[in-house]
Parts: sequence; structure tokens; C-alpha cells
Amino acid sequence: MKVLVATEKPFAPVAVEGIRKEIEGAGNELVLLEKYTDVAQLLAAVKDADALIVRSDKVTPAVLDAAANLKIVVRAGAGYDNIDTEYAKGKGVVVENTPGQNSNAVAELVFGLLVYAVRNFYNGKAGTELKGKKLGILAFGNVGRNVARIAKGFGMDVYAYDAFCPKDVIEESGVHAVGSQDDLFKECDIVSLHIPATAETRQSINYALVGQMKKGGIVINTARKEVVNEPELLKLMSEREDLKYITDIKPDADADFAKFEGRYFSTPKKMGAQTAEANINAGIAAAKQINAYFNEGCTKFQVNK
Repeated sequence: MKVLVATEKPFAPVAVEGIRKEIEGAGNELVLLEKYTDVAQLLAAVKDADALIVRSDKVTPAVLDAAANLKIVVRAGAGYDNIDTEYAKGKGVVVENTPGQNSNAVAELVFGLLVYAVRNFYNGKAGTELKGKKLGILAFGNVGRNVARIAKGFGMDVYAYDAFCPKDVIEESGVHAVGSQDDLFKECDIVSLHIPATAETRQSINYALVGQMKKGGIVINTARKEVVNEPELLKLMSEREDLKYITDIKPDADADFAKFEGRYFSTPKKMGAQTAEANINAGIAAAKQINAYFNEGCTKFQVNK
């Protein structure tokens, strides 16, 4: 089988070697398309591929139509909104992600950004501490659980809401479970977003929801840009000079948010999974999942059933 690794932003060399060891060790062929600059290069490379590993690369209907032999696509990471999963399903192509492989990296980034924010971006003025503050975690999956673990080390009071995670599971982790998103935003000083971009969540972080936060509230988004209603958040921040918005996903309205000096920060690019460890973990997990699919028909991590 031919396995194509198509990465506009390549894996680290050590991750590529790990992927190669897994794929070639199982008797399959590995082909690399790195730092490509035009989708035509991807369309040409995928024509005879049986499997595809991507990072944030877009797998569109055009890509899927060009890949006559394609059987499986694995997104090396948790989020998979860069892949047209329904179109893939219609063509009989399995789509998988690698949940949990980047979760600690994202959780650590949350606290790197939070310390920066509460210390006023290190501008020399007195800030605040995280100890004793109420942290709300919106979605209690792999990343959310790691955020809770680290927050306890800071001495924070941790709350969570997840529509799909039972209350007792959240509370077994030593976290307060609340009954709704509204309750989370009303109760907490800081809310960290870890929801996927779905039909239900897109634009859900809006004026009404965030407006319920206490004075000095902070929203931190290391999830997906699409979950934030940017025009409504801009309006709210114009009206409330106490709110801060911190993210590793540059908004479309970056220039407009930038006018809130001392209350807004975005990294230049998405940074959640940008650690050597996460890069290696996700890449090798993707390779192992492809081998498991070809050898055993395993679809444990399929997201388009």
C-alpha cells in the first residue's frame, strides 16, 4: 500500500523517521509531500495513494476525487474540520483523527497564555495571580482534563461543563460540574474553550454568553476560531473595558481586536500542538492507525461513521 504524508507545514524530522519506521516496517510504501505551495501538487501526489496522513492540510472534495485508490485519511491531531468528512464517507473513505496526542501540549499552552495575560503581558505593571481564581473548562475531553490537572497545581478552583460528559465523571476528577454553558460563564473568572467546531458550536461564544462573566473576566480560546462570534465579542469588549480575550488562533478581525491594548493577544499562528513531543506523538499514532486499518480492519478512531 502507498501511504502519502502531505504536510504544507511538515512534521519534525524525528517524527517523519518514526512514521517511516511504522509504515515501511509493515511492508507499505511511504511517500512525502512537504512544504507544497499549490493544491495542484497535492492533487497530483494523491492520485495513486491508498492512505493519506495530513496535519492542518485541507482534504476537500477535489482532493478526494483525485484520489482514486484512497481508503483512509488520518488527521494527525484531534480537530478534523479541515477534512470534508461527509464527502469522504460518500466515497467510502474512512477518516480518523488521533485524539489525545496533542492534549498536554495544548493544555500547557493555555497556562503559558494565561500567565502572560494576568501579568498584563509583562508590561511592568502589577497583575494578578491564578491561585484561588475560578477556572471554567468548556468541554471535558482529553485537553480539558489536562487543563484541569495543571490548574490544580496553580491552586485554582476548577469548574467544567460538557454536554456529552456525565456529571459524575467530571466530579470524579475533582472538578465542579455545572449544569450549562451559561452557568460556567456566570460562575468563573476565566473560561477556557475546548469545544470542536460543529453545527451546534459555531459562533456560540457570543455577546450574550460572554457578557455574563464577572468583572475582569478572561476568555481563552485554543480550540477553533469558528466557535467565536467575532463581531459580537468585539462589540462586547468595546462596551466592557474589563474583559480580555486570549487565543492561539488569529481572528479574522485581528486588527479590530488589536485596538484593545492590554486586553487582547493572539499568537501569529496556531500553536497548540507545536511541541516536539506532540508532533512526534501525533505523527506516529497516525501511522500506527493506518497499519491497524490495513492489517486488521481497525476503525477505532473513525470520525465519519
